[in-house]
Amino acid sequence: MNETLNTEVRSELLKRGFSRRSFGRFATLMTAGASLPFYNEAALAQGLSAMRNLPPDAVKINANENPLGPCPEAAEAIFGVVKKGGRYLYEETFGFTKLQADLEGLKPNYVVPFAGSSAPLHQAVMAFTSPSRPLVMGDPGYEAADRAAQFVGAKTLRVPLAKDFSHDVKAMVKASPNAGVIYICNPNNPTGTMTSRADLEFVLANKPTGSILLLDEAYIHLMGKDLPVGSDLVAADKDVVILRTFSKLYGMAGLRAGAAFGRPDLLAKMTPYGAGALPVTGMVGALASLKASKTLVPERAAIIGRVREDVQNFLTAKNVSFVPSVSNKIMIDVKRPGREVFDAMLKENVVIGRTWSAWPNHVRVSIGTPEEMAKFKTAFAKVMGV
Repeated sequence: MNETLNTEVRSELLKRGFSRRSFGRFATLMTAGASLPFYNEAALAQGLSAMRNLPPDAVKINANENPLGPCPEAAEAIFGVVKKGGRYLYEETFGFTKLQADLEGLKPNYVVPFAGSSAPLHQAVMAFTSPSRPLVMGDPGYEAADRAAQFVGAKTLRVPLAKDFSHDVKAMVKASPNAGVIYICNPNNPTGTMTSRADLEFVLANKPTGSILLLDEAYIHLMGKDLPVGSDLVAADKDVVILRTFSKLYGMAGLRAGAAFGRPDLLAKMTPYGAGALPVTGMVGALASLKASKTLVPERAAIIGRVREDVQNFLTAKNVSFVPSVSNKIMIDVKRPGREVFDAMLKENVVIGRTWSAWPNHVRVSIGTPEEMAKFKTAFAKVMGV
């Protein structure tokens, strides 16, 4: 199996402190793909066995999905290309990459397309961390990065969020002089809170030499107009890799489309750990979504924002503590083990999100349709006795 690793990759692994015995794990990664244990949200979710027999009318607000689904333009493009699915149609991927780069003010070779943003998240962690170069992340934060670090034997250093629930960038920079990756999800998953541009610039100015800022912007479009994106940091050739996905605001979680932005030399370190053609349905759907994004992004952000505000107003009226969110999920303090509330809500036919070890008495609730959130409010009031 080690034959799948070329000489250049092997040399790079040895320089990063990996032993030759580690080569087999990297070879497994390059051939196993989605079967790896850390690969997707399902590997992190709780209660999957109980969810298999859910009735059709169950409310599923557990995975930060967008029930609006693809926009009409994307759905039409996907339908039109399905009958051509017997071909790889690489040109559709090239078209997506070019338009994505143009919209971000980047050169095409600063953008690499992926099937969602989970794959480049894992590949970045594996490309820039090692047994001697840890991953630094916020706590609570999206655990998939930690799963990838575990896979390659890298340590994960978790830094509690600041009092305002942003990332404590000063503590993150100080966490290790040898950090390989400083990971910031912005807005954060699970808290739905923002870390400021000034704080991101602080990381880039003060991080350990040779490390990267891995900036996960999976939820950035939910900010609506005047998005606080970091694309210009990539254009300025900073040590940053940005992750984007079409799973959230664009409603394509099951169709898989995304991209990584970064200097070509940084992206080149990531690409050996994955291979294969991308789903043409995802590529044409993403391309159509980008063409519609000028109006689609603010319209959908406003729709989700109104529902989120309504839920937060409900929680406030019930004297339930929560973290104010600008995203499509809310962390709610249930004052008891979150898993107990998850199980009780499941009995009410409402599936909420998982808990985090850093905040065991909080549960993450995704924003669904107004009808779904009305059912959530009824069930939550019953379960919590409020």
